Amino acid sequence: MDFLILIGRILFVLLFLISAMRHFRQADAMTAYAQSRGVPSPRASVLATGVIMVVGALLVLLGLWADLGALLLFLFLIGAAFFMHPFWKESDQQTRQMESLHFYKDISLAGASLALFGLFVKFGDDVGLTLTGPLFG
Repeated sequence: MDFLILIGRILFVLLFLISAMRHFRQADAMTAYAQSRGVPSPRASVLATGVIMVVGALLVLLGLWADLGALLLFLFLIGAAFFMHPFWKESDQQTRQMESLHFYKDISLAGASLALFGLFVKFGDDVGLTLTGPLFG
């Protein structure tokens, strides 16, 4: 069972690691998009969220205070959903549909992050194949 959880952790963090790399490699384009969404300090926000994703993903992947990593990803996803994908503000139907998809993807992943957080806190070292136990709990 430990290997299944490890495989799940690996698959879960892939999205965040790839997205974080985009935040750094395409910082100008991501900054312009964040600015168009009214994000305060868009360049700093893009870079900071890239760091949050890398740190959170690596903590979950390595099982090094994985509960903290899952919590960081949860917080990032809630912010991304509401700041970057407010579909209810869109008047164009196609844009509204795309933003709705991204919003609910982020909310669903936030739920998975929260579930991982609970798993790591409740079962701690019993999760297996982690470098440390949980930071919380």
